[in-house]
This record gives sequence, structure tokens and C-alpha cells, in this order.
Amino acid sequence: MLLADLAAASAAVAATTKRSEKVAAVAAALRAADPDEVEVVVAYLAGELRQRRTGVGWASLRDLPGPARDPSLGVSEVDGVLEGVAALSGAGSQAERVRRVTDLFAAATEPEQRLLRGLLTGELRQGALEGVMLEAVARAAGLPAADVRRAAMLRGAVGPVAQAALTGGAPALAAFRLQVGRPVQPMLASTATGVDDALARLGEAAVEWKLDGVRVQVHRSGSDVSVWTRSLDEVTARVPEVVEAALSLPVRDVVLDGEAIALRPDGRPRPFQQTGSRVASRVDVAAGRAAAPLSTYLFDVLHADGEDVLDRPAAERAAVLSAAVPESLRVPRVVTADLAMAAEVLAGAVGRGHEGVVVKSLDAPYEAGRRGAGWLKVKPRHTLDLVVLAAEWGHGRRRGWLSNLHLGARDPAGGFVMLGKTFKGLTDAMLAWQTERLLELAVERGEWVVTVRPELVVEVAFDGVQTSPRYPGGMALRFARVLRHRPDKTAAEADTVDAVRAVHQPGE
Repeated sequence: MLLADLAAASAAVAATTKRSEKVAAVAAALRAADPDEVEVVVAYLAGELRQRRTGVGWASLRDLPGPARDPSLGVSEVDGVLEGVAALSGAGSQAERVRRVTDLFAAATEPEQRLLRGLLTGELRQGALEGVMLEAVARAAGLPAADVRRAAMLRGAVGPVAQAALTGGAPALAAFRLQVGRPVQPMLASTATGVDDALARLGEAAVEWKLDGVRVQVHRSGSDVSVWTRSLDEVTARVPEVVEAALSLPVRDVVLDGEAIALRPDGRPRPFQQTGSRVASRVDVAAGRAAAPLSTYLFDVLHADGEDVLDRPAAERAAVLSAAVPESLRVPRVVTADLAMAAEVLAGAVGRGHEGVVVKSLDAPYEAGRRGAGWLKVKPRHTLDLVVLAAEWGHGRRRGWLSNLHLGARDPAGGFVMLGKTFKGLTDAMLAWQTERLLELAVERGEWVVTVRPELVVEVAFDGVQTSPRYPGGMALRFARVLRHRPDKTAAEADTVDAVRAVHQPGE
């Protein structure tokens, strides 16, 4: 497949806001790709490089040759060049990296250069998010979308599933199974307005504490343990406490879902930044453990001693979990249909410094990779996970720091919808950290405003959503304040503009 054809497909996807048209364009490109190119095509149309990091930044892309007149580059050829660029290291590697990238751009036409530049900088915003991609794979392969979604959930990646679907059809998809040691996408919770709303929707349900920690997926096979974050990054070596907890269980093979959290001596959570830093840090883990030890709390099981249980009802999985995990390592929960009791569990969780509760259907399977109706999170305030689109330099005591954040919700059709600005809730430590991070993400540095790649997610609390002609979405957050940065979440996991509309009451 010529890179020019893929560039044309990318442009077609970016040119429309209609999901059906995006799906059709992606599906056509997938059908046109050679079997060994499918994974690369999926990555490029999702706006990503298969190598994730190549060492090529903005500085390397400043002085590039003009475009070629005729297309000649193949998709596999480009992927091979970038694979070689990513592998370079040592003395002289940067110069060689620039040389190879320069040669690649010299052979690319203008549309191809535009595609390559977007991929290398992470700014290819064309709206081919995972949901669109999975639907396109299903259409291109002539297979049920549900089967493709499930295979992607079990594999933890779209590319291999797309290649299997297009080359092997239904039998190849059916071959994807939960595998101990390979993470699956986590099940996510939707939002309820209160425990009364959640119980009205679910009836008798499990009401669990929503801990203010880091989501972990724990795999154990004999004495081998691996731990993964919600973004499927392996952090095993950074969380020895979680490994030890897994090894203490009376099972041989198990896949568990839960939270790692740093607690104070009184059992209340430390600030989330301390937990996040512990899980993120690769440096001197022993010292980090001494300063902020992690506790492990588990709330679901996907596999136990040779049996996949993720398709079984939640009540049955809870029984399996109870048999495998002692109460001291399980998230506190109560099964009830009584509103007063559910409210008491919520108050208890919040009173201990946690976020709220998750109300879970007793009948729901584990819908990995989906934000379904079987789990409903309830917090005592409105919160959203939003993406930072830009930031303004502070003044007065905040001079020298990027302070006022421009916040956007994810548009399912592609891009982000700005909902307002806030500088409230930011401590000096948060200001210093976000200034450094946002400057790394900067794409345009003005005198007053720094525009950034939409990658940093922040959790924002607010009192409501009001109608506002000031912003493109016609809505603005009222009294927004930053609760915390969420470097553990990707922009693709941010809340959508539809979630904001669900809170918005016309006329407010």
C-alpha cells in the first residue's frame, strides 16, 4: 500500500465529523492494505506510530526538504525506516536520526509529509478513535462488531485483532482468549447522580468504596507476578507490595482487578500525587516504599486457577474473589437495595477520605474495555476528567508558572470541545509540575498563552454546567477547580462532551 493512499484516507477521516463516514473511510483503507501492513495502517489512522517513541521531536522537523512530486513510499517501507530510527542510540545517533528522517521526507509528497509530521509530533487529530477503528475493522472483515470489540479487549490492542480479522476471519477472532500475563483493557464505570439514581437503575447491587488510588491489574502464574496500570503499562518492578500481596494468595493462577494506594498511618489516603508518584517512579523503589508504602485492595477477578470467569455474573465473581482473597485485601462493599444503607456506605467512604462509591450490578459480566451501565460511580460532587488544551502564564506570586488552564472535553467525533478555564485548586507543587509537563507538550508559545498537545488529563470538580455562547459547545463549567492531575489517564479516556451535556440543565 502506498503511503499516499493512506494519507488520502487520513485526510478523508479528518474532513468529516460523521462517524459513519469515518468508519467507511477507515474500512476502505483496511481492505486496501496488504495483510502484513494492517497493524501499521491501524496505528497510523489512529494517529500513532507503532514504535510509540522515535526520538524525533519538533527540532528535528524544522529544516526539512520540500515535497516530492510523485508518490513512491510504501507503508511497510516507512514503518521500517521509523523502526530503525527508534532503535538508534549512542554517539552520533541524533545526527543519524535527522539524516534518515530528512531522507524520508525528501521522498514524500506534500500530503505524505503532512501525515508523517502529524505522526511524529503526535498531532494527527483525525477522529479515528478506538470505537471508530473497531467498527471499521468489523466492517472491513464482514464480522460482528461485538466479536471484534471482545477480541480487542482480550488482546489489549487493536492492531493484532485487525490483522487477525482481515486475514483469518471469525476463527482467528475466536482464538483470542484471556491469557495470564497479558493485560486486558479494564472495565470502566459510568456516572450516576447519586446512590438513589444508581439503585433505581440497578436494583439490589453491590456498593463498593471508590478508592483514591491507582488502578492495577494483577496477573499471577505460580511464582510469576506482573502488574499493569489502567493504560496497560507494566509497573511490576515499581510496586513490590502489590507483588507480595499477590504471592500471599492461596491460588496458583489468577487475574485480579483492584487499586494500589498509599495510606497514612491512620488509614486515610495520602494525596493522590504521592500514590501516583510511587507507581510512576523507577528510581530507588525501596526508598519510595519506605516513604509512602502502597496498600493493595482488590475488587474483581477475571481468571482463577485455570478458569476464565469474566463472563460470569458479578455475584458469582464476587464469590470466587472471596475464596481467593482475604477480606483485608478486598475493597469494602455492601450488597443492598436499601437507599439508607447505600448512603451510609457512601458517607463512610467519603468520611475516610476516598472519592465515593461504585454501585455494581450483581448480574453484569466483566465488560473489559467498556464504560457500561453495570458499574455506576457516585461522588459527592460533580467531577470530570478533562484535557488541557492550553495554559496561560500566571502573574503576581504565580509569575513564571503556567497557571490558568484551558479545559476541553473529548468529542466522540474527533477533537476536543473547550468548556472554560480555571486556575483554582492548584498548589505550588502542582503549578511547578504542570508547568514543566505542559512546556514539554507545547506546540505554540505565545507571550501570554501556551498551546499544547491535548495529552494531559486533569480531574476537575465543578458546581454545575451553564449555557454559554462564549465557547463552541455552548456550555461552560461553573466554579471549576482542579482536584489533581491524572498522568495515569490518556486523552482518549477523558470524559466526553456528552457526559457534560448530561450534567447540563438548559437555562442554567
